[in-house]
Formats: sequence, C-alpha cells, structure tokens
Amino acid sequence: MATFFLIIIYLAFISLGLPDSLLGAGWPVMRLEFEAPLETAGLLFMVISGGTIISSLASGAVLKRFGTGKVTLVSCMMTAGALLGFAFAPSLVWLILFAIPLGLGGGSVDAGLNNYVAANYKAHHMSWLHCFWGVGATLGPVIMAQFISGQNHWRYGYLTVSGIQLVLVVILAFTLPLWKRVEQNSNVVSNEDYEEVGDSDSKSAKPLQIKGVKLAMVTFFFFSGVEATVSLWGSSYLVNVKDLPAAVAAQWVSLYFGGITVGRFITGFITLKISNRMLIRGGQIIALAGAVLLLLPLSSAFSLAGFIIMGLGLAPIFPCMLHETPVRFGRKHSQSIMGYQMAMAFTGTTLVPPLLGFLASHLTIGIFPFYVVGCAAAMLLFSEKFNSLIRREFSRGVNHDITPNHPA
Repeated sequence: MATFFLIIIYLAFISLGLPDSLLGAGWPVMRLEFEAPLETAGLLFMVISGGTIISSLASGAVLKRFGTGKVTLVSCMMTAGALLGFAFAPSLVWLILFAIPLGLGGGSVDAGLNNYVAANYKAHHMSWLHCFWGVGATLGPVIMAQFISGQNHWRYGYLTVSGIQLVLVVILAFTLPLWKRVEQNSNVVSNEDYEEVGDSDSKSAKPLQIKGVKLAMVTFFFFSGVEATVSLWGSSYLVNVKDLPAAVAAQWVSLYFGGITVGRFITGFITLKISNRMLIRGGQIIALAGAVLLLLPLSSAFSLAGFIIMGLGLAPIFPCMLHETPVRFGRKHSQSIMGYQMAMAFTGTTLVPPLLGFLASHLTIGIFPFYVVGCAAAMLLFSEKFNSLIRREFSRGVNHDITPNHPA
C-alpha cells in the first residue's frame, strides 16, 4: 500500500507541474489576441502566485482539518476548472479572474505533500517526486507548442491540459479511501529510521526564531524567482532577441524543464551517495554557469545549451532543501516551516518575474540573461550564508538541528 500511495502522490505532482509553464509558452501568441503589452504576463503570474501564497500559508490549518487526500482532490478540481476557463476566456479580465483559483489550487497541496514526503521518505523519493512535477512542467510547453502555430489555437493547449487534469481528478477521487487509511497510520510509509537532531532551544522556539530559517526562506525566494523567470520570459526572450518562431521557442523552454526533470531523476540516485547540502551547492553553481552562458554573444544553439544547463542545475536544489527541512529544524516545526518556505518560494514567483517584465517594457527583453544571472548569484550567496551560520554553530559546540553528515 505504501508504494501505491507514493504513486498517487507522484500523479498529484504531475498535476501541479502541468499548468506552471503554460502561460510562458503561450504568451507570445496570447498577448496578440488580447492586444496586451508584454508585461501583462507578469500581472497574471502575480495573481496566480498570490493565490498560491495565501493557500500555502493556510496549509497547516487546512490540511489538519480536511486531510491531505481531500485537499489534493479539491486542488486538482480547482486547477482543472481554472484551466478550462483560460481556454474559453473572452477577454484579459477573465484570464485574471480564472488565475485566482488556479493559484489557490496549488499552495496547500504543495506544502502538505512536500512535508509528508520529507518526514516519511528518503531523499531520493523527494527528488523523484519533483521529477514528476518536472514531467508535468515539461509536457505543458510541449502541448502548447502543438497548437500555437495557428490563430487562437493556444486555447486548445489549455483545453488539453484541463482534460488531463480532469483525468487525474477521477483517479484521486477513486483513491480517496486510501488516503484516509494512510493518514490514520502516519507510520505506514516510513522507509527510514528518522534521525531528528536538535537542541532544546530550537525545539521550544517559535518557527521563525530558529536559527537559519530566514536565510533558508530567502534562498527559496531566489530559487523560485530564477525558475519562474526562465519559465515565463524564456520564450519571449528567444522570440524577440534570438528571432526564433514562437513554437520553436516554446519547445526550447520545454527542454529547460526537461533538464529539470532529468536532473531530478538522476539526483534521486545521487542522494544515496552524496549529501543534500553538496547537491544544493553544486546545483546552484551549475545553474549560475548556465545563466552566464546566455550572456555570451554566441549563436542560438548556445542559448539552448544555457537553458538546459540551468534546468540541470536547478534540478536538485528545491527537493533537497525541502527534504532537509525536518532535519534542519526538527519535525515539531517542520509543517509550519515548510509552509513558510513554500510561501516564500511563491513570493519569489510572484515578484521576481513581473519585475523583469516591468524593466523589459521600459528597456528591452534583452536584459533577461543579466537579470537571471543576478538572481542565481543571490541564491548562491544566501545559501552559503546559511552554511556559514551552521559551521559557526558547530565550531562553538552547539548541537544545532543540522548535521553535516546526515545520510539524507
């Protein structure tokens, strides 16, 4: 039952990933129909992410009251309905309205599933879980690319993804009793002897008062900012700066998500030998290198390589940081801190890409690679500050919640 339950969670994460890359892939064509300026995609992104932040912050209370199974089912129903609304939206105002349930549908289930897997499964399961998010995020632009070559055909892209979401809704509805049985026995899926390491101060402190929590949250902010910026504006950069057709640009962005997906699949095996902290640092350096490649005055082929390298570098960062949460800060506060981290990640998604849209509308979308490099560098900087804080704590002999040699 534990294995079958994990498969259901994987399917749920496909549903989370499917809508995330649709807007960026389709916007070069969508904005022409709605006669909207380039930066309007940033507004839609802000509305979606704002709803996700709200539901993420409320995730603790919502999950406790209704359970992970029901929340996951309702979330998928909301996103399926919102995507259907996108497909038939007669104006930009309707896109904004349907963006609200699309965002609300993601936050609670995202935080709940991440915390459940972090607390009850080994690190490779977390990487593979987000690999399945990558499957959804990769399929999004691939599906959209099949339709955006014709006028108004982008709507069929949203309609197709909405149909896939509805199939997942049916699967989740039939498996809802399984969620109830598992939640009644939270130890049924535990695959490892969980080692919780923490001092008495961190266990009695409020979540935001635990050392390192704020630095971890800022790292999540810049990670999601980089990932979402590439997703939203990558196609527009390739179309307007590299002069690629919109359909080709969408396919190239799908390869970026493909890099994330493949990277997370591989990371699942690497976690058996290498610590989460080393994978996080290595991924950040690789992502920064891919972003720098976009800066170089080279042919479009090198831009494609830069997108793929960024995807491979970003791959291990998010799942490894999430899996470290109970280890870093203790199981007692892990659900609350997970919600805070997810909210901060979605805040990055909300603010960082629209800021680039605003700057691009007054300057040029050609600033895209410089912007991505700056955000990737900031992510690495705050992550290393977090590591320095932990090293100082150990040098003082403090038994902090992070163990440098933890097997996860």
